[in-house]
Amino acid sequence: MRFANRNVLIFGGNSGIGLAAARAFGVEGAHLAITGRDAASLEAAARDTGAVAIRSDIAIVADTEAVIARVKRDLGEIDVLFINAGVGGFSPATEMTEAFWDSIHNVNLRGCVFALQKSLPLLKDGGAIVITGSIGSVLALPGNLAYAAAKAGLRAAARILAVELLPRRIRVNMVSPGPTETAIFRRETPEDQVQPLRDMMTANVPMKRMGEPDEIARAVLFLASDEASYINGIDLFVDGGCVEL
Repeated sequence: MRFANRNVLIFGGNSGIGLAAARAFGVEGAHLAITGRDAASLEAAARDTGAVAIRSDIAIVADTEAVIARVKRDLGEIDVLFINAGVGGFSPATEMTEAFWDSIHNVNLRGCVFALQKSLPLLKDGGAIVITGSIGSVLALPGNLAYAAAKAGLRAAARILAVELLPRRIRVNMVSPGPTETAIFRRETPEDQVQPLRDMMTANVPMKRMGEPDEIARAVLFLASDEASYINGIDLFVDGGCVEL
């Protein structure tokens, strides 16, 4: 019960890694607020976790401000902030459009940075921030320019915040998953391509399998907990050895 009676806000808590983390925080006693763009999955996640569910688009700063107002009303201050919202997409650099670049960066970088900024007045001194990154930020994957640049920018933002928030004793860390079995992976991949894509994604994973959302969530909870009290400004790769080996 590491999070008994602690308030946790998760941006992007309605599916995948965010939902797995919400379940895990709840099991350990946390009071939860989660956000998401999809109303149906958000409602299902709220029933599953007992969280306060707030429909919002992290790319729209006004939505984020409304989230903060609702959380302040329903929970008050927060002890843990988990920024997990994100979108993916591939485009060769030679074919990339401004619209594609903006669609990736408005969520993965701009939206996440302003969600961090707007949440800070609610975050207690001595609290913890965890941000979902990606191994894509450090690997040269063809077609991944926009996504990699956004996650690399978010990684830099996390390290800067880790220093700026030291006077408030707020720790800021990042968890960067490797290939992970999430609902969005299965939903956005044609059925006949699921296994070929899975094989391609795991070809360079030394453990030869994709990760599970629960495995990423356990790393998130560790970094958010008092067990990680002397850990600040790191990017923890949870990737089956892709980056490390």
